[in-house]
Amino acid sequence: MDEALALARRAAELGEVPVGAVVVGADGSLLGRGHNRRETDQDPLAHAEVLALREAARAVGSWRLEGASLYVTLEPCAMCAGAIVLARVARLVFGACDPKAGFCGSLGDLVRDPRLNHRVEVVAGVRGEASAGLLRAFFAGLRRGDAADL
Repeated sequence: MDEALALARRAAELGEVPVGAVVVGADGSLLGRGHNRRETDQDPLAHAEVLALREAARAVGSWRLEGASLYVTLEPCAMCAGAIVLARVARLVFGACDPKAGFCGSLGDLVRDPRLNHRVEVVAGVRGEASAGLLRAFFAGLRRGDAADL
């Protein structure tokens, strides 16, 4: 989660919402990483989780990331939750809950929906205060009209 937090800080430095994600293989190897890049890339799909999953898939040579864990600083949205399920990620570990857009327990729970052919183990709240603090500082900076002090 420390690496995901470092990536979230990098996103904030670029003016992106500070969310970072890393994919770790079953053997503990780092397979992929990403941070939000929607503004930088002008791409609505450039969420930290999607970028980390893409990099991990390239690293293993398969879209199936069976046995992998995804660590992300913020509860994934519906799009990212769907990507996590489709990639067959075994475990999701996230920091801060997202009551406005989170789809891994807050607004819904796509990753554990029994109607789907794959369900993900979820561990919520890991480094949650640190993750939430980055988000609060970033949005406070936007409201003030300056960069967040991260």
